[in-house]
Amino acid sequence: METPLLAFNDKGIYCAAADVYLDPWKPVDKAIISHGHADHSRYGHKKYITHHSNVPIISHRLGEINVTGKKWNESFTINGVKFSLHPAGHIIGSSQIRVEYKGEVWVFTGDYKTEDDGVAVPYEPVKCHTFITECTFGLPAFKWTPQEQVFTEINNWWAQNQADGRTSVLFGYSLGKAQRLLKHLDPSIGKIYTHGAIENMTEVLRSQIDFHETTRVTRETTKEELKGNIVLAPGSAHGSTWIRKMVPYVTASASGWMTFRGARRRRAIDKGFVLSDHCDWQGLLSSIKETGCEKVICTHGYTDIFSKYLREHGYDARTEETQYESETGQLESDKEKDSE
Repeated sequence: METPLLAFNDKGIYCAAADVYLDPWKPVDKAIISHGHADHSRYGHKKYITHHSNVPIISHRLGEINVTGKKWNESFTINGVKFSLHPAGHIIGSSQIRVEYKGEVWVFTGDYKTEDDGVAVPYEPVKCHTFITECTFGLPAFKWTPQEQVFTEINNWWAQNQADGRTSVLFGYSLGKAQRLLKHLDPSIGKIYTHGAIENMTEVLRSQIDFHETTRVTRETTKEELKGNIVLAPGSAHGSTWIRKMVPYVTASASGWMTFRGARRRRAIDKGFVLSDHCDWQGLLSSIKETGCEKVICTHGYTDIFSKYLREHGYDARTEETQYESETGQLESDKEKDSE
């Protein structure tokens, strides 16, 4: 039986011809990393290869590592296998990884979205024979509202809370979502405060992106200072002692999961804004079509439902188990609250 160009094993996605892994979840000698979220860029690899804009992110998170940065579309060859990184649009520095060997082309998306968020380099379709896709939101129920409308709603919510004499606390993942929110908040309404986890990561990214001014919430910050302003915080801060100084406050979460009212209730959130750094149903389907691929491998999310739909529409589609998390895992655990 012919060995596939990329195979899934207990350490990650393995290219045997090059002896290299893509986003491995166990320590390996050589890893090509799609982006900086903890489930895709883990500690312990001997050598890391990633897009140069992701280098400061994973260096901040992982400490002293042996990492090489690459440019978009820059080809590099390992044992005769040609690799290149292409924009995934998920967060800053997020890449699709193109792998070519003996005329066969595979693309691993990592995580991706097709809407230009004004922060990450926008997604670009890459032609291939086999496409490895996430399907975090691989159900027809997920259909994103254009982000301009969502941010108008967020800023109006903040302004109303200010008029009511309350502090607005907006939850989002420390890497990616928080910076997207920050980029589109209206600073004319008031001051933008940040949880330390978000402030630390934003400081790392300011050399790449022009963000609004922020103020870190410290022990010395008073509730009088915060009143009427907005605070960006990771989901882990909800219900913590840290948030008590915000009283009186109103909470909101920005996530694709806010499509479902039950998700907001379970988190005891006052308001939900549907905003995701992943593709919606139509974004997934259009991305797959644009690649011209024949085979699709679904890795995390609604894999069974989504792959079944693809098979019914003529694709050779299957699922593979990974240790990547969907956006819900990022929101609920926010594992990197200390490092980010």
